[in-house]
Amino acid sequence: QVQLVESGGGLVQAGGSLRLSCAASGNIVRVNAMRWYRQAPGKQRELVAVISRSGTTNYADSVKGRFTISRDDAKNAVYVQMNSLKPEDTAVYYCNADLWYESLLRNYWGQGTQVTVSS
Repeated sequence: QVQLVESGGGLVQAGGSLRLSCAASGNIVRVNAMRWYRQAPGKQRELVAVISRSGTTNYADSVKGRFTISRDDAKNAVYVQMNSLKPEDTAVYYCNADLWYESLLRNYWGQGTQVTVSS
């Protein structure tokens, strides 16, 4: 069984920083792309950042220059460093990954971690 577990959320003042972590556990053969999504109250879930297995990254326009996604394949982990946080960054942040498990490439979600940015 595969699990993605996020950590690092919390309450921070505008202009502050947080680092979210997500680790995949289970009998994983290989992790492909890893992503961070977020969902604010009353809004649709949106893609924040993605990192390919080769390390290519892409970001939502709203976070470019402020967020940095990275990964550690030895730990099956993905991170997002969030700087210069704004109140509009407040959301539940979800980790998402494509990974090989039991000979199948599947997509998995974490349970989410709350990030609240106060003004």
